[in-house]
Amino acid sequence: MYARNVTFRIKANTQSDFTHTFENQVLPLLQKQKGFKEEITLCNPGSQDAVSISLWEHKSNADDYNTRAYPEVLKTLAKVIDGTPRVQTFETIVSTFHNVHATV
Repeated sequence: MYARNVTFRIKANTQSDFTHTFENQVLPLLQKQKGFKEEITLCNPGSQDAVSISLWEHKSNADDYNTRAYPEVLKTLAKVIDGTPRVQTFETIVSTFHNVHATV
């Protein structure tokens, strides 16, 4: 498996708008993507910092999403996030979501 780790800042007083937009617009789009496995988004109620981690079957699936759908996701979230999110990619070593252990 492959992981995309996206860190970003939610605009002040928009966490509930962010959550609603993510659940109703972004998540359905992710679920339609080839190779998409899992999503976890973390927000700290005491700050504007947030992290979104998506798990993908293969690196090529995450790369396709990054070039084809992710620009639209950024447009959708523009009203609730500050600045440009930072995207990092990782090989998944261990995942308890699906009890999958990646080969090294």
